[in-house]
Amino acid sequence: MSEFETKRKANEKVEQRNNLRREKLAGFFFDLAKLIFAALVLGGLSPLLTDDTKIINWSIFVLGLIATSSLALFANQILKYR
Repeated sequence: MSEFETKRKANEKVEQRNNLRREKLAGFFFDLAKLIFAALVLGGLSPLLTDDTKIINWSIFVLGLIATSSLALFANQILKYR
């Protein structure tokens, strides 16, 4: 096998490893966004579902929406990056 072929295969291995690493990192941020959405956004709306007389903590609700969308966008940017 020529030196060129060896270098090409090594570069392909590195590229595959980087793609896998990027996909796993983006998946981590997507999962983190889902967890924040479930905890903050849905948890903040729970007084509506239970007919509780407590008021909804709107700051936590908005913070949850902002954190969820920013983490999802960040994960999307990781996947788009080449």
